[in-house]
Amino acid sequence: MMMVMQPEGLGAGEGPFSGGGGGEYMEQEEDWDRDLLLDPAWEKQQRKTFTAWCNSHLRKAGTQIENIEEDFRNGLKLMLLLEVISGERLPRPDKGKMRFHKIANVNKALDFIASKGVKLVSIGAEEIVDGNLKMTLGMIWTIILRFAIQDISVEETSAKEGLLLWCQRKTAPYRNVNVQNFHTSWKDGLALCALIHRHRPDLIDYAKLRKDDPIGNLNTAFEVAEKYLDIPKMLDAEDIVNTPKPDEKAIMTYVSCFYHAFAGAEQAETAANRICKVLAVNQENEKLMEEYEKLASELLEWIRRTVPWLENRVGEPSMSAMQRKLEDFRDYRRLHKPPRVQEKCQLEINFNTLQTKLRLSHRPAFMPSEGKLVSDIANAWRGLEQVEKGYEDWLLSEIRRLQRLQHLAEKFQQKASLHEAWTRGRAPFSFRAGKEEMLQQHDYESASLQEVRALLRRHEAFESDLAAHQDRVEHIAALAQELNELDYHEAASVNSRCQAICDQWDNLGTLTQKRRDALERMEKLLETIDQLQLEFARRAAPFNNWLDGAIEDLQDVWLVHSVEETQSLLTAHEQFKATLPEADRERGAILGIQGEIQKICQTYGLRPKSANPYITLSSQDINNKWDTVRKLVPSRDQTLQEELARQQVNERLRRQFAAQANAIGPWIQGKVEEVGRLAAGLAGSLEEQMAGLRQQEQNIINYKSNIDRLEGDHQLLQESLVFDNKHTVYSMEHIRVGWEQLLTSIARTINEVENQVLTRDAKGLSQEQLNEFRASFNHFDRKRNGMMEPDDFRACLISMGYDLGEVEFARIMTMVDPNAAGVVTFQAFIDFMTRETAETDTAEQVVASFKILAGDKNYITPEELRRELPAEQAEYCIRRMAPYKGSGAPPGALDYVAFSSALYGESDL
Repeated sequence: MMMVMQPEGLGAGEGPFSGGGGGEYMEQEEDWDRDLLLDPAWEKQQRKTFTAWCNSHLRKAGTQIENIEEDFRNGLKLMLLLEVISGERLPRPDKGKMRFHKIANVNKALDFIASKGVKLVSIGAEEIVDGNLKMTLGMIWTIILRFAIQDISVEETSAKEGLLLWCQRKTAPYRNVNVQNFHTSWKDGLALCALIHRHRPDLIDYAKLRKDDPIGNLNTAFEVAEKYLDIPKMLDAEDIVNTPKPDEKAIMTYVSCFYHAFAGAEQAETAANRICKVLAVNQENEKLMEEYEKLASELLEWIRRTVPWLENRVGEPSMSAMQRKLEDFRDYRRLHKPPRVQEKCQLEINFNTLQTKLRLSHRPAFMPSEGKLVSDIANAWRGLEQVEKGYEDWLLSEIRRLQRLQHLAEKFQQKASLHEAWTRGRAPFSFRAGKEEMLQQHDYESASLQEVRALLRRHEAFESDLAAHQDRVEHIAALAQELNELDYHEAASVNSRCQAICDQWDNLGTLTQKRRDALERMEKLLETIDQLQLEFARRAAPFNNWLDGAIEDLQDVWLVHSVEETQSLLTAHEQFKATLPEADRERGAILGIQGEIQKICQTYGLRPKSANPYITLSSQDINNKWDTVRKLVPSRDQTLQEELARQQVNERLRRQFAAQANAIGPWIQGKVEEVGRLAAGLAGSLEEQMAGLRQQEQNIINYKSNIDRLEGDHQLLQESLVFDNKHTVYSMEHIRVGWEQLLTSIARTINEVENQVLTRDAKGLSQEQLNEFRASFNHFDRKRNGMMEPDDFRACLISMGYDLGEVEFARIMTMVDPNAAGVVTFQAFIDFMTRETAETDTAEQVVASFKILAGDKNYITPEELRRELPAEQAEYCIRRMAPYKGSGAPPGALDYVAFSSALYGESDL
């Protein structure tokens, strides 16, 4: 028994009854196994359909068959049928009428079928010669599959699926038609009528058909097909309607005749599909270009608006206003800038993806509008960051300046207030009357000698006091000068007050000299003086000055920036406290003089005046000042300890920031280097590489919380006005720049792999080929920076078997390095390695497709475009095609040749 054969290349286990292209044949083989117990209705349908199909070909040779299982038994008409449908000659048939002659002829027919790539299974010549109906029908079905159905292809499908998809597309617009199979979907006849109407609307008025008239619909289709399309009637309407599930093979055989009858229309559809595919690529690319232009414009506009704000270096007069500016800048860094960093990175990724798609589809490279190149955006971004760094430095410098101004202003006000209180004589340790009024008195004119002597001594004490205040006045003037030099906003008020103090000081000097002259003249007339009171005055005056200085020092303000400076103030304060016992002894001695005076007065019955004639100070004054000093000492202790605690907190903040920065900085640097190594040495499949890179990206994103915590510590430092940190070399700016570099690096590496996936899929590369290209590239990437220099590229090509001369190598370099950058990227290397074998659409192919739609004319009309293409693609072409300028064209004709060339950059749309 000879085996039935199946087409070669279908794969193991795929039988003869599965259509063409693999799965269909296996499915049909299973159907045929079930048909060994063939339903009588199906057998009837197959007999009629297969007989009519055979006769449609045999009549070309002037013959036909009446009984399918009888008329093929001698093999003669079977061989004739194969010659007609194949157009080839078979071996001469045996003329004898014996059984072995018949078997020989049938075997010749089966051998011919086998030569066409069909492996026959379970069917032999003996069954055909014996008139086995089921085997004969199976053989004819195999012939129908091979010669009428197998080569049907729609969108890379074949055989049964291809024919079904063709039917679905052709009937999709018609009401009451839903083709899902080759049995029940055809029972009402509307699907067959729709097929005819789609290609020949002049033959059937589809609008008049009724779904409830299946026999009428089927007979209409059968009659029209036989009369106008030369498709013989192969089915009975009653058999189809009255069978729950019509025979699939019979329906497929009949429907395949329609496919071949309308083959010319299919050519136009194929052309239309090719054009739609090309237009879809162009429309998608144009959309990406528009998105790039929009995103680039928005980013550049944001930079344009932001730079003037950062360039505005007009300071504020108060510390609070400048701190608000600093807070606005922090909001900009935390809230406004990060999304723009992502936009800039996404813009570069979109640009690279777009260029890859254009290159893979053989379109010209995208050239953004003037000023919107990736390099333009990068330059604008660098300018923004330079201005931003300058603005932050200016802010911090201005805050330091205002901090010092505030400190100097407070010190000036304190010194000035002390001096003015002293000149007014209202301070508890100063003269009772105003200094100018006292110096202008003429009390010495009516005084006794003793009183004049007392007045003179008193004046000497005042001069001593005046000299002691000279440093304070000079200090006040120096503070005013420094405030002027630092552009203090209330400099006018400071200058006015300082000038008043200096003028008053000069007047006091003049008045002092005049009074001394007057007293010295009177002193010659007066001789008696009380030595003890003089001694009291001599010792009380400097001690009083010491008390004044101590009080002033204990009330002095300071500005420190570190624990060490605060410790220095504490040390000085401790040294001061060590002098207090000696000062207390001096106070006792001075008070002892006063006590001795009182004792002498009591001893000798003197009645001294209520006040010491030589000094306005009393023992009570000294005690009061001493009590003031003793009260100020513990207050000073507490203030210094509070300052020390504040500085210790600042130091902890410094160390806390430094501990994190010293961990984050190396981590970011390590990740940048790791991503660089990944980019230079990616291994495994692209999907595995992408998964690894996505994991790295997720790890980096998860690390963002550490950056946020560091930002919080940095904000605490700035709020505490701490601007230096000796515990780390990493500033917040370093960390921010490193973090942005890391995000950009991982995003670019992921984009490179995505572009490789696009390249692989578009070029049809296998993973092994891509790995081989990567290995070769990495081997000659000497610097491990993702680029080969020309000499390394030449060595790589030679290692792969290229015989390169200088001219040929120069030609290749213009392909892989069109911008003459002096390097070859991995993407350019892959493009070069796959360019010669890539199967892509070309302008010539698109022109040929349009020529089919135009009916072989050199122009096409809008009506033809709207008829043959989907509405969106048709309108796209109509808007962009130039009018046809040749002769003999109707009005409105369009030039599809120039349009096709423009799609590939060979002319302008």
